[in-house]
Order: sequence, then structure tokens, then C-alpha cells
Amino acid sequence: MILLIAVAAGIGASLIRSWILHTKLQEIHIKSIWLVLFAFLPQWLAFNFSPTREIIPDSWIPLILLGSQLLLLVFVWQNRDLPGIKVMGLGLLLNFVVIALNHGFMPLSPETAQKLIPAGVTADLAIGERVEYGKDILLQVSDTNLWFLSDIFVLPKWFTNRAAFSLGDIFISVGAFLLLWSLGDSSPIHSLEVENAEDI
Repeated sequence: MILLIAVAAGIGASLIRSWILHTKLQEIHIKSIWLVLFAFLPQWLAFNFSPTREIIPDSWIPLILLGSQLLLLVFVWQNRDLPGIKVMGLGLLLNFVVIALNHGFMPLSPETAQKLIPAGVTADLAIGERVEYGKDILLQVSDTNLWFLSDIFVLPKWFTNRAAFSLGDIFISVGAFLLLWSLGDSSPIHSLEVENAEDI
């Protein structure tokens, strides 16, 4: 959710910046964009697509999460010269570390989980177990390695979709915003194209 907000804000900011500077939107040369697809497809199947998320065993989730993070880190490295990408890479690395050190899941404390439950709704949450069909595992702060890198932040109550997010997620979102913001720059326009297979 926080990434979607950053993307929307980045697009809006770049359009306004381009309008103020009287320039065309910049075009960027992105390498190995297929890595992003291969990173997000397994997560979508495991966490969002109902027919598959209900049959994928919990034991597969660490492989899906860590594997996806590694693919995205490779993508970041290949595009490290683009604006905001290094910030995004830092966020990915922070998430990878905390997930790797906590059984291959993103830790979520009972206190934070309670903030995500709507008023009047009860939920049976067990310590040490995966939270529904998500990427989180419910852990006490005292049992969490690098707890400050886990999902400790929560969107304000006035958001219709409540969600918890990590420090790594913030860096990823800032990086995405900076990349989109750069599209409204007044510097010379580069060619927009996804690198062909022979260029990868």
C-alpha cells in the first residue's frame, strides 16, 4: 500500500514538475525489467490470487519471499545508476535481512497486529504462526531478530485499507518516488526502452 501511494505521488509530482519547468517528461533506460515480473509473480500467486494462495504450503513462503527479494536486488544492481534506485536497493536489503533472520517471514508483533483489526472484530492470532495468507509471522518483539526492521509502522486510521509496513518499505517507496520525480527534470531526454535480450 505504501508503495502504491509513493508511485501515485511520484507520478503526480513529476507531471507538476514537468509542467512548471515547461519540459517533456524524461525517458529512462531500464535494464532487465523481466526480473521484476519474475519477482512479483510468485508473491502475487502466494498472497493475492485466491485459487493458488490457499494451496501453497507455508513452507514455501520463505523461498518465495527471499527468492523474490534476491531477484529485485539483482534488478536494482543492474539499474543502480538510475535516480532513486540505490535508495530502493537499501530498502530491499533491509527487508531481506529481517526476513532471513526470522524464519523467512516478515515479523509482526501482536501489538501492531491488533492495530490492523477493525473495531468490534475479533481475531484468533497465534504467536509463531503465519498471519492468514500474508507474508507476516506473528512474533513477540523479544523473540524478533532486528525487530526495528520488521512491520512496525501502520497507516493512519483514516485509510480504508489498514496495512503494516517496515523501514525497508519506506526506503523502497522513497526510491520509487525519486525515480518518478526525476522524470520531470529539465535535463536532456534519454531514450525510453526496456533492454532487449541481447543487451542483458
